[in-house]
Amino acid sequence: MGCPAPEAAMFRSFMLLTLLLITSGCSVPAATSPPVAGTAPTPPAATPVVVDQSCRTDADCTVKNVGNCCGYYPACVNVASRTDPASVQASCQAKGMMSVCGFAEISGCSCVKGQCAANRDATDSRRMPLQTPPSDKR
Repeated sequence: MGCPAPEAAMFRSFMLLTLLLITSGCSVPAATSPPVAGTAPTPPAATPVVVDQSCRTDADCTVKNVGNCCGYYPACVNVASRTDPASVQASCQAKGMMSVCGFAEISGCSCVKGQCAANRDATDSRRMPLQTPPSDKR
């Protein structure tokens, strides 16, 4: 005499799942193409680039990609400053570090107290919250 129908169906499902798990271990991995020359991550520089944010006038400042652990990250820096976003990202990978991804759009830069700083405009998503006067609830 055989198993009742619901138990037989459950047994067949269990056996099929077991068979799939066993055979998946024997499958051939998908073919991967060999790495293309020049695509390896850049190793961290022996002496990291120091980004210069000093300025005397607004003309000394510009927006450049300074990089972070996510990749592209714009910042206001001195026009003559070197940046090395690839080295920053390679350093993050080597240290197993992560970063908060995303950035505010920078519409321009100004020299503020000798340092390049992003201009704050009405569309800046990081602007200060509106101050509301305290209510007179008693």
